[in-house]
Amino acid sequence: MKRAILRVRINPRSSQNQIAGWQDDVLAVKVTAPPVEGAANKACIQLLADRLGVKKSQIALVFGAASRNKVFEIIGLSREEIRARLTIRPDS
Repeated sequence: MKRAILRVRINPRSSQNQIAGWQDDVLAVKVTAPPVEGAANKACIQLLADRLGVKKSQIALVFGAASRNKVFEIIGLSREEIRARLTIRPDS
């Protein structure tokens, strides 16, 4: 089974949920949810699951529950597949 680590920098209370792009090996993510009682973490997991085409249960927060810098484990995709699915294309 493929597994990969994804480093994310989250920006809560944004105007919309979106993948903002890559900064080196860190994915910038914006969510509308506040950083209260795990709401921003849940919104981030939902956004990642939707964009990656995986179930929420395949994404686990392994570090950074109370931080803007988070580490997720994604089950079922390689690092390259994650990068390809989350890269913003100019024409999209």
